[in-house]
Amino acid sequence: MILYVLIGVLVLAVAGCASVVWAARGGPRWVRAVATATLLGGEVVRAGRRRSVNRGGGGDDGSD
Repeated sequence: MILYVLIGVLVLAVAGCASVVWAARGGPRWVRAVATATLLGGEVVRAGRRRSVNRGGGGDDGSD
């Protein structure tokens, strides 16, 4: 069951990336809407990671 969930997440991620590329090349309005939602979702994930790192929750801060 978890495999199907992971495959679904992977398909959504690939479709989101494809929509961003297509929108950058002047795709239809619905593609631009999907691309906007994808980019906003990425910003939300990055903001969540920044908050968890600032609280000392670990994560990859990019330093070696």
